[in-house]
Amino acid sequence: MKEENILGKEKITKLIKQFSIPCIISMLVNSLYNMVDQIFIGHGVGILGNGATNVVFPISVIALAISLMFGDGASAYLSLKLGEKNSEEGAKGVGTGILLALIISVILTLTSYIFLSDLLNLFGCTDALKEYALSYGKIIVLGLPFVIIGTTLNSVIRADGSPKYSMFSMVLGAIINIILDPIFIFVFDMGVEGAALATIISQFITFILNVLYLRKLKNIKLTKENLKPNWKIIKKVTMLGTSSFITQMSIVLVIAVENNLLGKYGSLSSYGSEIPITVLGIVMKISQILYSIVLGLSIGAQPIFGYNYGSRKYDRVKETLKIVLITSIIITLTSFILFQTIPDKLILLFGSGDQKYIEFACLTFRIYLMLVIANGVQMPAGIFFQAIGKSTKSAILSLSRQIVFLIPAMFILGHFFGLKGILYSGPVADGIAFILSSVFLILEIKTLSKLNKVEENIEFKEEVTTIKDNKIIITIGREYGSGGRYIGKILSEKLGIKLYDKEIIYRTAKETGLQVDYIKELEQQKSKLDSIWYYGNLNNNDKLFISESNIIKEIAKKESCIIIGRCADFILKDNKNIIKVFVYSDMENKIKRGIKYYGLPKSEAKKTIKEINTKRSEHYKHYTGESWNNPSNYDICINSALGVEETAEIIYNLVNEKIAKNEK
Repeated sequence: MKEENILGKEKITKLIKQFSIPCIISMLVNSLYNMVDQIFIGHGVGILGNGATNVVFPISVIALAISLMFGDGASAYLSLKLGEKNSEEGAKGVGTGILLALIISVILTLTSYIFLSDLLNLFGCTDALKEYALSYGKIIVLGLPFVIIGTTLNSVIRADGSPKYSMFSMVLGAIINIILDPIFIFVFDMGVEGAALATIISQFITFILNVLYLRKLKNIKLTKENLKPNWKIIKKVTMLGTSSFITQMSIVLVIAVENNLLGKYGSLSSYGSEIPITVLGIVMKISQILYSIVLGLSIGAQPIFGYNYGSRKYDRVKETLKIVLITSIIITLTSFILFQTIPDKLILLFGSGDQKYIEFACLTFRIYLMLVIANGVQMPAGIFFQAIGKSTKSAILSLSRQIVFLIPAMFILGHFFGLKGILYSGPVADGIAFILSSVFLILEIKTLSKLNKVEENIEFKEEVTTIKDNKIIITIGREYGSGGRYIGKILSEKLGIKLYDKEIIYRTAKETGLQVDYIKELEQQKSKLDSIWYYGNLNNNDKLFISESNIIKEIAKKESCIIIGRCADFILKDNKNIIKVFVYSDMENKIKRGIKYYGLPKSEAKKTIKEINTKRSEHYKHYTGESWNNPSNYDICINSALGVEETAEIIYNLVNEKIAKNEK
């Protein structure tokens, strides 16, 4: 037994500090990039300058969405392949991510530059803001390749095991931006163009530092060959980064709707269109500082949640959740007090304005962020559910506040109450999201308490069979209900070689520290939603696949054997002495077996069989890029409807032929 992972034994508070502080710093740096320009523009240009940056901001978020999709996707792919001891394939994933970032950044830059005026209109730009927005936007757009490729590389650098270097390049870029902003705006009197120029220079510095790191990658060697497009890897990298893309694009949608509605209802009020657009943009960016801290704290705690849940240490899971929630609520409560008591002072950080400007700013802080405390529960809850493998709940919580609650609330309340209705949509969305998160969490905590009571110790038992050195490996992929495992058992007895199925689970439990029941629940259950929705590089499903892959390779090196499922045909595809079998059957036969041997209710048998086989297919597709039931993946595909004994006999004869050839 390996020594216990620190995630399962170290003090929770110490682990949270160790894992969360780097995440918080990285996210705060990203937030500062969005704020610094506005602070100096507000003092050097005024309200219209700040309003202009707010309508250009969605373009920057789109760039971030693209870079995170390819960066997080490539880094997740790299982590998977490094776990499989396949650094060459990992390098291809990194090369693919960089190539995609380069191509899409050029396309986005050209498109945005040519259609900038139309994009600004789409994002709620008014006539008064147009001149400033065009001046600022044309320069920002030219820097998009630097920010997209630089951010993509940031994710890769972290996955390569150099989070400090990644943080350094980001922090240095932010510092340079802070230094250059006042020089260009006040000394050279360049206005919004100066702020934009300072931003792209700082992004260029981060870009250069990250490119230089590619020469000293720790785990892979990047070559020109790795930059060649490969459709399968492109699809895989993109899918792994889809969650990050969706999250950021939801922000773009919210800003676009918000700006347009603020402009529409603001024009009907005493504040006009520009003040509401400017103020709410600033308020959102100030609140982003708060969200960065809460999100960084939660993402840092993700591996603590995941490991201890998988190890059935539910008390540690609950303790971690309690600490994260209490800390988050303290942070959001402190923010709430500041937003309610000194909103005028907060807005003045971004430059002065007339009485109407200050009045609306105070109104916005006090109304729009009225229930900001609720985010101290909603945001950690989404990441918590992802960490314990419940991606559906995570996706619901992550998207509900922005898309499901906020946007409809803005339309409905804006229609009935005008400009104030838009402001009240914030606490309405926060309140509903809080209730939903709380219900999910309460139910999950009750489940954890029940699991603690029924926890049982499982002994690790190994099957003992006579091992005959025939130098042959048989992998059996099988439809649920086809009798594939029983066919494997018959072959094991006839050939005198070992059958590996449940023992792989026991070995994986010893290797990872995860409990047997949890592994049984996770393996081969990866759904489409799991494939695209998670934060960070690897979740427990991925770690489980890596561990099982290594165990399967070790077994295949040592002895002749039969391995059931677990993508073994793909994992061992380079083994010369392998026979890859796929067992299927017609639905009628599978239903009969399901009822007779698996105890399925007759009314539910067909549905259950379809669901399980769909999950097996999705799991296989996710980790291999191939179709599970594609005949070209196997040496023999056989219908067990002719009888499991007869099926086993056919495979047995095929194996003997293979052995005879090997002996010649």
